[in-house]
Amino acid sequence: MIKKWNAMSLIARICIGLLIGVLLGLFAPGLRWISVLGTMFVGALKAVAPILVFVLVSSSLANAKGGNAGKFRTVIFLYLFSTLCAAIVAVLVNFAHPVTISLAGIDASSGYTAPGSMSEIIMNLLTSVIANPVDALAKANYIGILFWAVVFGLALKKAGDGTKKVMEDLAEGVSMVVRWVINCAPFGILGLVFDTVSTSGLEIFTSYGELVLVLVVTMLLVALVVNPLIVGITLRHNPYPLIFRCLRQSGVTAFFTRSSAANIPVNMELCKELGLDEDMYSVSIPLGSTINMDGAAAVITTFAMTAAFTAGAKITLPMAILLSIVASFSACGTSGVAGGSLLLVPLGCSLFGISNDVAMQIVGVGFIISVIQDSLETALNSSGDVIFTATAEFAEWKKQGKELPI
Repeated sequence: MIKKWNAMSLIARICIGLLIGVLLGLFAPGLRWISVLGTMFVGALKAVAPILVFVLVSSSLANAKGGNAGKFRTVIFLYLFSTLCAAIVAVLVNFAHPVTISLAGIDASSGYTAPGSMSEIIMNLLTSVIANPVDALAKANYIGILFWAVVFGLALKKAGDGTKKVMEDLAEGVSMVVRWVINCAPFGILGLVFDTVSTSGLEIFTSYGELVLVLVVTMLLVALVVNPLIVGITLRHNPYPLIFRCLRQSGVTAFFTRSSAANIPVNMELCKELGLDEDMYSVSIPLGSTINMDGAAAVITTFAMTAAFTAGAKITLPMAILLSIVASFSACGTSGVAGGSLLLVPLGCSLFGISNDVAMQIVGVGFIISVIQDSLETALNSSGDVIFTATAEFAEWKKQGKELPI
């Protein structure tokens, strides 16, 4: 039975955990010990997420290769710009349809006090940035963690190959621990759903449905409006033949694999079919699976704003734009595991003074809806790798007077 369970996809196991949690919550609400599974799962995520952010970012910077910046300037700009646009679209959609959900220890009338002005936000941000790095890790101060990870990563760029290899191995080791924790997600979600349904009933899923709707609308706007605008303005050409081809051949596969890294061979083959330069796409496609994170930026922004709305925080547009910038930057360090972007949600929540305990609860909600959220996120991210790689090269073709194959 254990072998058969492990052979099933994570999506299927999460669905089973979700179903069992709902049934037990409805028909056996007195079995309160089941909620311990959810508490342990969230606790494990809280424990490993700060270390994951620090190690991944510092290792990535320490091992970054130079020399190709000029050649890949356009595609890198498109990757980063589209990620920022995705976060801004998420901000606008969340303002248009604010969503609140039930979280333990926090609600709109709980007396929570959000930062009152942009200057207060910036002052809190600066104070958090210069926190002791060990203290930042211990207290899950994600702003401080991110800052010191960048500092240490840049400082280690001149380190020996052995040191860089240790950093790389350490990052891989921490990622493996995260994979182990996430493999326990079905049991954690069983406990979380049981606790929610046994106390609040099935109506709680109405809020989750609204959250899913906001995410779906955001990602569809990015995929079908924002990305085509970026491509169309860059090439001065109808973008939709390229957009639809990439969504069909790359996005659909990524939707089911839920891994940008696993979809790299598919993207390479598509680039070859488009006639792109292999020296270009053999570097830009793997690079895109790391830094082209439109979906992750949208998820981090949406979940952070949902937590803030639930807390009764009054979010101004400048504060939300600051969130979108932080979400875009942090999304580039998203772990390659399923649900990796959810582990960076506390970073966005910290801008609004949301405690780590509350932030990790909304991460748990994210795992409950991850069957849809993570699949759409990966499809958007992975198809964008080909879209912007092709756009960068087609822009050069237009300068040379070549005809575009779209």
